[in-house]
Amino acid sequence: MRFRNRVAIITGSAQGFGKEIAGRLASGGISVVISDKNFHKARETAKEIERSFKTRASPVQTDVRKRDDVLDLMDSTVRDFGKIDMLVNNAGIMYTTPVEDISEEEWDEVLNVNLRGVFFCCQAATPFMKKQRWGKIVNISSVAGKTGGIATGAHYSASKAGVICLTKVFAKVLAPFGVTVNAIAPGPAATAMTRVFSSQVNEELIKATPLGTFADTGDVAEAVLFLLSDGAKHITGEVLDVNGGMLMD
Repeated sequence: MRFRNRVAIITGSAQGFGKEIAGRLASGGISVVISDKNFHKARETAKEIERSFKTRASPVQTDVRKRDDVLDLMDSTVRDFGKIDMLVNNAGIMYTTPVEDISEEEWDEVLNVNLRGVFFCCQAATPFMKKQRWGKIVNISSVAGKTGGIATGAHYSASKAGVICLTKVFAKVLAPFGVTVNAIAPGPAATAMTRVFSSQVNEELIKATPLGTFADTGDVAEAVLFLLSDGAKHITGEVLDVNGGMLMD
């Protein structure tokens, strides 16, 4: 899949899923904005992508919890690239704190990054996409947002369920303007997140997965690439499972 003259913002893309997604998009010819709270890592990732794929990659320091940061992200993208075609809301955090031990501060931190941040980004991108009457948004949710994951923490699961609902809301609001909004719901993946689980928990998760393995970052990135492609032009409000069969719905 080749993309010509497209510009994509990927939040939380200095490492992990986000970095892999940005690389896959860049390999398809898309100019990418590496948005991350850690500007040093974002700048390194942008340089690496430009060297590898010979396409433009711009680092922007963004705290998605802050509306002003998100507005600056959109404005700087339009200033540097002229438009915003695609938005991938990937930034997220997870704690495995037992439900009875979750503090008010930790609850707020997780919901602010994982849910408030997605809302701010979708909201801020909306005027630009409506004006050009075209755009694609992909939000990263989780299987935990569908099942109420226990290992991932109640706040993480609740935030990812909220992402699914926001996806459907924005899909309905933006459909008349030619903008599609979809979500990916990954299962456990071989990333830093699953490394915080005990070996016993990881073994149980793999046993619950019919394909018998965790996803890798490329599996999720390819699903994002599909939803951003013309092949998905008639898909909106959808939540695409990438979980090896852990949940079949």
